[in-house]
Amino acid sequence: MMVARTVTTQRFASTTLKASPRHLVNISQLTNEEFSSLINKAEYYKSLVKSGESSPQNHQKLLGKLVALLFSKRSTRTRISTEGAAAFFGAQPMFLGKDDIQLGVNESMYDTTRVISSMTSCIFARVNKHQDILDLCKDSSVPIINSLCDKYHPLQAIADLLTIKETFGETKGLKLAWIGDANNVINDLAIACLKLGINVSVSIPADITFDPEVKAQAEQLAKQHNLSMEIVNDPKVAVKDANIIVTDTWISMGEESQKEAKLKQFAGYQITKNMISEGQAASNWKFMHCLPRHKEEVDDEVFYSENSIVFEEAENRLYAAMAVIDGFVINKGDLLK
Repeated sequence: MMVARTVTTQRFASTTLKASPRHLVNISQLTNEEFSSLINKAEYYKSLVKSGESSPQNHQKLLGKLVALLFSKRSTRTRISTEGAAAFFGAQPMFLGKDDIQLGVNESMYDTTRVISSMTSCIFARVNKHQDILDLCKDSSVPIINSLCDKYHPLQAIADLLTIKETFGETKGLKLAWIGDANNVINDLAIACLKLGINVSVSIPADITFDPEVKAQAEQLAKQHNLSMEIVNDPKVAVKDANIIVTDTWISMGEESQKEAKLKQFAGYQITKNMISEGQAASNWKFMHCLPRHKEEVDDEVFYSENSIVFEEAENRLYAAMAVIDGFVINKGDLLK
């Protein structure tokens, strides 16, 4: 009798345990080859969409499946691009905002994750805390795609490197200058640039600390690839010889009450033609911003100039999401397929 019960228990366990899916948490977890493959996939799907020659087979790869968008922060580009990418592959996107489900009201993160992942093919999660992403990954039976947390923003980095590659043709040997806050966008963007041979100079105010974990990873990558990774306080030092100049919002969602203090902290950091000229940027410089943009970060003369590629960058969020769905969902984490 005891033997029979043991066999039955083992059989039950063997049929219920599943291999953990591969999740996208940040760019550091990808090999250089895998990251390059995602950029190439994004470029490929963009060419299909632009040519209008996409095979019907593409639109059936996730036909009948659900793609969950678990968003606790509002969004424009992330929501549109994710829903568009899911629809491209035939899936039904389902937006789950903070007021749409029981999470945080009558249900725990664990319970919510188990329920949502049991009925969907993947979960795009746009959350506040990085720990929320880690908790989702721990308990989800489907891929979790980090669509923004307070530490990382990998989808933005994929779109940005696609934009840079399209603009310059080649990434190796370029220099990117970041002018602004030490935040989730630059944490992934710095790693992404170094993986593809781009030197990085980050200018942040003296009283702001760059994430130590990301800094250590970036410096190690720079050493491996004989590149430069520096953190300075003078924006003009960072701009020197830069091909790409990037900034982001200084006041993140939920920090509106800190606006006055933030503006004082970032005095002299607004990107202008004068700053770019005095800093002696490369003659072919381009400006990027992940949006939404505020005038204190960059003036109109730069933002709407011929050197600005912000709207191409925004559009490329769609193709970044397509590449991620292809790699993590359709090909089950094998990014080199």
